[in-house]
Amino acid sequence: MHIQCLQHVPFETPGSIGGWACKGGHSLAVTALYHGQPLPELASLDLLVVLGGPMNIYEEQRFPWLRAEKRFIAKAVAAGKSVLGICLGAQLIADVLGARVFANRYREIGWFPIEKTTAAQADLTAAFLPQRAEVFHWHGDTFELPAGALHLARSRGCEHQGFVFAQRVVGLQFHLETLPELAAGLIAHCGAEIVPGPYVQSPEQMIADPARFGRINRVMQGLLDQLAILSP
Repeated sequence: MHIQCLQHVPFETPGSIGGWACKGGHSLAVTALYHGQPLPELASLDLLVVLGGPMNIYEEQRFPWLRAEKRFIAKAVAAGKSVLGICLGAQLIADVLGARVFANRYREIGWFPIEKTTAAQADLTAAFLPQRAEVFHWHGDTFELPAGALHLARSRGCEHQGFVFAQRVVGLQFHLETLPELAAGLIAHCGAEIVPGPYVQSPEQMIADPARFGRINRVMQGLLDQLAILSP
């Protein structure tokens, strides 16, 4: 299987996805949109991963490559490709599927629990997600569920934490790919977003327990295993 990642900033990389690909004998390539790299040929990929980033989906004047990226994501979904969106990536998928993306009531930054929805409990694609999991967050925006999408998870601070669309398309508001060094990069580059709030942790709290990262990486592995089965 060939995985193509769309990367928006240098410090939000594929993280543990790269290790999973290497271990499983899958190929992985990254399109650095922030460097102006061209989008790949759609036929060349089996799984499209749209990574996170500090920009918003509506900042097209500041980041003009967002327009082409949205068109590419829409084509991938229409072509029946497996697509995984993480944080900004999930918001971009929601947007191309016609759902509204907007500022969430609360900013979520740090480690907070999510709950799997009742609707997702019997869904094959959603089988990777435990009933309750502590995951890593870094977002201020959220999305409405796209029409026809399955509501995957919620948290106390954000109702729509994820969705599954057409079995092969998954949008996650939270991060399962994050490694300790990626969390450190977010803190270094986006530290101004760490402001007091009910769902905002300090940098010290975020990096205090390295074992947390291994736990979320194993959940990501389960999701990637499932998407590999479903990929044409």
